[in-house]
Amino acid sequence: MNGYDGRGAPNSPPNKFRIPINPFVDAPRISAIFDNKILYAYDPNFSCTLAMDCAFIESMKNLFRYAILPATFLLAGLMIIDAGGSPKPMNQSDELVYIGTNTGNGSKSQGIYLYKFSETTGKLTPLGLAAKSDNPGFLALDPTHRYLYSVNEIGDYQGKTTGSLSAFAIDRPTGRLSPLNVVASGGAGPTHLAVDKTGRWVLAANYGAGSVALFPILADGRLGKVKVVLPHAGHSVNPQRQKEPHAHSVYFSPDNHFAVSADLGTDQIYVYRFDASTGTLTPNQPPYATVAPASGPRHFAFSADSKFAYVIQEMASTITTFSYDAEHGHLKSLQMISTLPTDFKGSSTCAEIFIHPNGKFLYGSNRGHDSIAVFSIDPIKGTLTPVEYVSTQGKTPRNFGIDPTGRYLIAANQDSSSLVVFRIDSKTGRLTPTGQKEETPTPICVVFEPAE
Repeated sequence: MNGYDGRGAPNSPPNKFRIPINPFVDAPRISAIFDNKILYAYDPNFSCTLAMDCAFIESMKNLFRYAILPATFLLAGLMIIDAGGSPKPMNQSDELVYIGTNTGNGSKSQGIYLYKFSETTGKLTPLGLAAKSDNPGFLALDPTHRYLYSVNEIGDYQGKTTGSLSAFAIDRPTGRLSPLNVVASGGAGPTHLAVDKTGRWVLAANYGAGSVALFPILADGRLGKVKVVLPHAGHSVNPQRQKEPHAHSVYFSPDNHFAVSADLGTDQIYVYRFDASTGTLTPNQPPYATVAPASGPRHFAFSADSKFAYVIQEMASTITTFSYDAEHGHLKSLQMISTLPTDFKGSSTCAEIFIHPNGKFLYGSNRGHDSIAVFSIDPIKGTLTPVEYVSTQGKTPRNFGIDPTGRYLIAANQDSSSLVVFRIDSKTGRLTPTGQKEETPTPICVVFEPAE
């Protein structure tokens, strides 16, 4: 999910100034955030946040400045270890970037790859393989950023017609992933997953089975066995691709009270009521919103103010804008707009959709046209206006990611096995290539891990 990415962000204190007590041991860490009003002490290992009285701020500043920081430098040198094992100086502006990949069909990929990314310079540095995994397409972080979860996009797990999900522990600050466990996904071909805002539940979309499945997250970060599987029903008009349901993606609403799933096979956006305290997932009333026949809804995004929502349609290369009633979970169609320039005559399908952290711009990827479509968002109406269409400088941009600062976009070109970095103009939303391109085998998903 990591900062706000247009799909809702976890509620946690801002981490402006984080101090690793011992970067080589998985021990409790403290984050100190100073502002004009309050100091927060945050221990991610125990999910504990304390608000301290303002009178202690100056003394705490001195404590950190003259005691903890020097000790930290002496003990650890503020060093991080890259995937090759060599030490590198830590930089507070560095982020980690995880890349989910396709390991089948002759790909050279072995699993999930790791990069270091500078939010000040835009430099992307490869750190190698983070963890071996079978077809770990889409990835998701938990709100504490201690665990990472992935789908394993397969149709046969332990001899059964199902895919699987994998859980990993994140070793900070190296970024390496330690496998925790693998569980059956509750249906074939899982393509997408999301972690709820409490960090207690994972929701997965099984494309092959046409279902969504909910899983508990155990105290140590492992995934429990599936709690509920809810199948979609019906079909739409395309006889080749829409004979049956194909749940393509899942998302929790920003307030964590609802979950939505875009189903390519039925041309519907399913809406579920969600209770995080019990792990209850039930169909909303009405249970879904519809899009134009043969559209093929794929991925989804909520606006920054939760008043609107957007779905990108794979088959029709369009985006539908909805008004969103956050109290009742209702979606009402407002607009449908093409993701392609008017003079394009070739074949193309859509893939990913994201909203800029400032809430003013929306981005969608075109596979075939091989571009990122940029739109401005009307702050009152929620409707979209085209800004530009920018080549991803590669083939088949299945996914892309926007860094938490909103300064950069990284496009993942699946069929040309490349990652391409773009600078974002925060005033216009326009993209400018930085000139950096990194080879990565069949990249599918880009997930940012914010700097410590």
